[in-house]
Amino acid sequence: MRVVVALGGNALLQRGQPMTAAAQLENVRAAAVALADLARDHQIVVAHGNGPQVGLLALQGAAFDPGKPWPLDVLGAETEGMIGYLIEQELMNALPEGSHCATLLSRVEVDPDDPAFEAPSKPIGPVYGASEAAKAASDHGWALVTEASGGQRRVVPSPIPRRILGLQAIEVLLDANHTVICAGGGGIPVVRNAAGEMEGVEAVIDKDRTATLLALGLKAEALLLLTDVTAVFRDFGGPAQREIGWITPDELDGLELAPGSMAPKVGAASAFVRACGKLAGIGRLTDARDILEGRAGTRIQPGAEASL
Repeated sequence: MRVVVALGGNALLQRGQPMTAAAQLENVRAAAVALADLARDHQIVVAHGNGPQVGLLALQGAAFDPGKPWPLDVLGAETEGMIGYLIEQELMNALPEGSHCATLLSRVEVDPDDPAFEAPSKPIGPVYGASEAAKAASDHGWALVTEASGGQRRVVPSPIPRRILGLQAIEVLLDANHTVICAGGGGIPVVRNAAGEMEGVEAVIDKDRTATLLALGLKAEALLLLTDVTAVFRDFGGPAQREIGWITPDELDGLELAPGSMAPKVGAASAFVRACGKLAGIGRLTDARDILEGRAGTRIQPGAEASL
């Protein structure tokens, strides 16, 4: 079975952990165990988030020269290489000898007229307290949003991905029995300019939307959106909170979900299922196999009965 697996940024760098190389490596090693388990029986394609990492690089660049920040498309490419390298190395350490893996930088075309460029919404970087947030906004002119935790994070434009460039290269590698790591951080955002050439833009694409586009383009049998929570919940945080096991896209439409966390995953999963009628799963990274095989997480399929 061909499975596209999207690793959330919080699965690769846990909430509250220091943004250090050691913490990143610790989490990638844990992720590699779950991925290797799937790769033994299935052909997997791995995408991943980069919100904390791209925000950290932006901060480092701003500290070096506040007047000349590095563009987000370049920072996105840097994080694709950095995180992809870590995943590939630890995955190869966890897979049997003779396995093959390749990491690709993926450009993803977006619409230059996407309204997202006028309404930043994608959180990146660390969570700030009130005084730190005020200083970041003053020093760099960044837009910030308050999260459920009460802290604030920088937000940037997040246009809808329209086309993954280089999809044929991914197919070639899959046909050669390689596990492929690609479309990291939603891919490097590019647009076609008036001269017909591609150029980078200031944005970070939602990796779950890109993972859906990737899964459809590769005709995957399943899409797994893996994070640091066990499943999608009804009445999350309320007195009647309960985990959802099976549900349809139409039933998901009626749920109230946090716009900055679970809502994008649910939207991406529903879009995949509606487009091809195959399985989408949402849940904890360490439960990857159990989600695929119906023992954990939330599984979205057409016609499935909701699990109460």
